[in-house]
Amino acid sequence: MTLYIDPPTWPGHGRLWSHLVSDVSYEELHAFAAGIGAPRRAFERDHYDIPAYRYRDAVDAGAVEISSREIVRILLKAGLRRRKGSVG
Repeated sequence: MTLYIDPPTWPGHGRLWSHLVSDVSYEELHAFAAGIGAPRRAFERDHYDIPAYRYRDAVDAGAVEISSREIVRILLKAGLRRRKGSVG
């Protein structure tokens, strides 16, 4: 079970955000996100949007810090990438 998070560099709603992903399943991702207190509404297609102030919580809980480019690579390799407009 490995979860990954990129640095909080994505702007939105007046703050910076990270992306939290799994390389195994959405179920694993949802369970981990719930464990760090991320609301289900933060899930978007294939990742959770994590605000900068919660980044350290995810890392302390075991998420591996990687680049944004690596996030996409991991999702593609795991078959978990869902592009905008995709169904599922």
